[in-house]
Amino acid sequence: MPPVRDGQAVAEGPLTFRDPFLSLYQSIAEEVARRSVKTESLEAPPEPALILAAERVAAARHVGLTEVPAGGGAALESLTPVEYGERCASLALQMLRAKVLGDHATLARLKDELKAGKCDPGWATTIEAYSEYFGIGGQRRAPLYTTPAQAGEGVLPLKAGCRIGLIGDWGTGAGPAKRLLGLVAAQKPDLLIHLGDIYYSGTPEECARKFEAEMVAAFGAKKTRIPIFTLSGNHDMYCGGVGYYGLIKALNRAPQVQPASFFCLRSVEAGWQILAMDTGLHDHSPFGVADAVTFVEADEQAWLTRRIDEFAGRTILLSHHQLFSAFSRIGPKDAAGRADPVNPLLLRMYDGFGGGRDRVAAWFWGHEHNLCIYEPYAGLKRGRCIGHGAVPVFVEEDPYEPLAEVSVPPTLVPRTQLSHDGSYYRHGFAMLTLEADGTGSAAYFEDRDGVAVQTYSETL
Repeated sequence: MPPVRDGQAVAEGPLTFRDPFLSLYQSIAEEVARRSVKTESLEAPPEPALILAAERVAAARHVGLTEVPAGGGAALESLTPVEYGERCASLALQMLRAKVLGDHATLARLKDELKAGKCDPGWATTIEAYSEYFGIGGQRRAPLYTTPAQAGEGVLPLKAGCRIGLIGDWGTGAGPAKRLLGLVAAQKPDLLIHLGDIYYSGTPEECARKFEAEMVAAFGAKKTRIPIFTLSGNHDMYCGGVGYYGLIKALNRAPQVQPASFFCLRSVEAGWQILAMDTGLHDHSPFGVADAVTFVEADEQAWLTRRIDEFAGRTILLSHHQLFSAFSRIGPKDAAGRADPVNPLLLRMYDGFGGGRDRVAAWFWGHEHNLCIYEPYAGLKRGRCIGHGAVPVFVEEDPYEPLAEVSVPPTLVPRTQLSHDGSYYRHGFAMLTLEADGTGSAAYFEDRDGVAVQTYSETL
């Protein structure tokens, strides 16, 4: 179970799960909590008690514990406010499961219990509305996907001397996310790229409120602001990608409209290109989320390879998921209980670039809510995890604890770990500068109480 959280922790950001069912349940809970706040302000935060109740119920389900059993009105009357909130949240989770499984008898019974227990009626109406985001049997809905044939072979322009802001796992809508985006804006980037994940499940409402509205606040309206791009993360696909695809179509004005979940930005001087791929589409396993080994569609791999082969300059690769990790397991353990620190499917794709790998200056990814600046590993000169954009990580969680089941893990560049304030690890971002002659640099910043402090820089 994760550390115990309170109302202040909710203000810091969400507790997230790599699970489409639980993530959509959290989206439902947040909407119910938001509607329960009696205010005319669109900026009013959701009721934290309800969010916390849903978190505890989801966390119990995540580790295999049984939900709070349903009970009659008399039992509800004897509960404390916290227990009462958890009971309602647990009934709602059971109701959601009954709804998506088509268990009409159980659904009717649970509706009656919610009503008898005087739980927020918004649970029932919101569950009904969100049921469209589920696939058959409550599984993840088949996500949308724009194919390379539909997207075409075109590339987007990248100006010389471009300064690029990179943020990862940023879409929480919480105060720290807002503050971090302000720090990025103060760096005056020429464009911004988000490495994916709008929480909890990338619904259209979450994409509008937690991403587009925040971009308007920090950078202004579309007609005047810098280009903004966002990759496909696993959370973005938990509702089927409907919010994500609507978002990317609307973010930028021509000629910088993002055509798909993968794209290429290329400088006219042929010094640099940025090549983004979609690893969020296949972050799913019917056997459990811990067994998921994501990959890139075969025709998309071919599209990426063509962009590598036709370009003599240097390339920055971007993805949501990691090529390798020292701290987060990728896929199942083998018969001996050992784990592979490398995603073998992404490595096979990377190796398929052949001689083009020598022109890859760095690969940036997110997914882990951490900053990891790795030494060369698996044939990659610079693997960089920058998923520390906004999701809170308690000090007790220690994101730098190595995986015991990995025998030869990648190692970090010395003195590049995130600092913390005694309670949470700090959030941060990266700034890239790509010159016309193919030279470049990367600088890494932490948010220290509202001040962007550079903690590391490197030549690319």
